[in-house]
Amino acid sequence: MRVRGPAAAPLLLAAAAILGAAAPARQTANVVLVTTDGLRWQEVFTGAEERLIAKESGVEEPAALRRAFWRETPEARRQALLPFLWTVVAREGQLYGNAARGSWARVTNGHNFSYPGYNELLSGAADPRIDSNDKRANPNVTVLEWLNGREAYRGRVAAFCSWDVFPFIINRERSGVVVNAGWDPVPDRGRSDLAMLNRLLADTTPAADGVRHDSFTFAAGLEHLRAERPRVMYLGLGETDDWAHAGRYDRYLESAHRFDRFVGQLWEELQRTEGYRGRTSLVITTDHGRGDGPEDWKSHGAKIPASQNIWIAVLGPDTPASGERTNVDAVTQAQVAPTVAALLGESYRAAAPGAAAPIAGAVKEVR
Repeated sequence: MRVRGPAAAPLLLAAAAILGAAAPARQTANVVLVTTDGLRWQEVFTGAEERLIAKESGVEEPAALRRAFWRETPEARRQALLPFLWTVVAREGQLYGNAARGSWARVTNGHNFSYPGYNELLSGAADPRIDSNDKRANPNVTVLEWLNGREAYRGRVAAFCSWDVFPFIINRERSGVVVNAGWDPVPDRGRSDLAMLNRLLADTTPAADGVRHDSFTFAAGLEHLRAERPRVMYLGLGETDDWAHAGRYDRYLESAHRFDRFVGQLWEELQRTEGYRGRTSLVITTDHGRGDGPEDWKSHGAKIPASQNIWIAVLGPDTPASGERTNVDAVTQAQVAPTVAALLGESYRAAAPGAAAPIAGAVKEVR
């Protein structure tokens, strides 16, 4: 039966109301960005590399490392190494960068090392002026600074990082973002446990110059999250790169495994905390890749083209649960900052026209 005339109006209104109710609304109110320095896509997607589980790759006890991380299939190996990525993110979120399955994620700055990479992923574009790891204030406004300048986020943006160059990358003085990095003491707020953390920081020999242990960075960041309730937080870890440069494949894998555990603990904290539970998105990535083979896995840079290849993961209420992406358009490091903003319903490109677009498939379209 076809309904005509005035009698059709209530039906049309009802249909519109149903459609409006069904339209997805933005749920993300907070974003946490996590990076681990120089973790290769190969380990992320295929787990431990057999030929590197050897004394020649700095492994002190190859048999023990095999027991911990070697499995017969790439799927089993990657889950043994990175269980949170492969039991939670791969089920509820998305992972990009498995080149073997038609999913490329790349650095675009051409340098393939840290400061240019962190500038690109935080500011949405490569900058030829950023061509070293020198401690120079970043002339670019990162997405952290931009969000901190907006009323809804002002004073609620923070970064806790292992490398002592991050205060310059984020331009702490100009941006007003809370940046705790390197061997900066953690604000203890009169708490004895945080005072103890600072004593341990002061009494611990660093594994690499200018880089504190990731365990300290994670503990400090987690306590800031609990006490200050930031809306946007960046956690920058570094030991994967340090141990790779040192030629210790065992420590590199152990650091990657610990990084995954830290991210899992962080996600659990968010899911049991009112205001974060069901309203927080997580973006996880790295600043550069590494080379292939028994020597080049230790290094990266313009002379090692394979180190342009990276990986990106996204998890949260506004990201479709597509899992490991295959045969999709390539994504770039420059898309990280716009994606962080887009998850919050913000347009970073409106303020930074030179920035890349968000990763379209990683953010649900809001009608």
